Amino acid sequence: MPTIILRTSINAPIGHCFDLSRSIDLHLQSMKSSEEKAIAGKNSGLIDLDESVTWSARHFGISFEMTNKISKLEYPTFFIDEMIKGPFKKLHHQHQFTIIDAQTEMTDVFEFQAPFGLLGWLAEKIFLKNYMLKLIEKRNKMIKFQAEITY
Repeated sequence: MPTIILRTSINAPIGHCFDLSRSIDLHLQSMKSSEEKAIAGKNSGLIDLDESVTWSARHFGISFEMTNKISKLEYPTFFIDEMIKGPFKKLHHQHQFTIIDAQTEMTDVFEFQAPFGLLGWLAEKIFLKNYMLKLIEKRNKMIKFQAEITY
């Protein structure tokens, strides 16, 4: 199963970064290029423990819907969102926050598995892992920018 680990240093307090990473509104801003919308569940503000959101988005020219739930949350250091319904066989995203030299280090540990057996495995290897990395990088740039200008 592919795993993406991405670290982002942010010059802002840990709680501020934690909250921005749970912001449905900021997530939507960062995913405008894929026409992402929150269509059910928590659809604005900060998502919290045991809350879910259903996203509608367009990737590879295909419309998708995916429901994610916050399954663990320890303010301001850790939360997990997991896909409970959607296009992947599995999607598990850990968000970790630590203070390093007066900055917040935001670490994403993103694990996913495509459906369709061998075809899914090939898609993961050929393009899907890189595509998912680019999406997380785009989201993190938006969080970093927003955190640093509003602090």
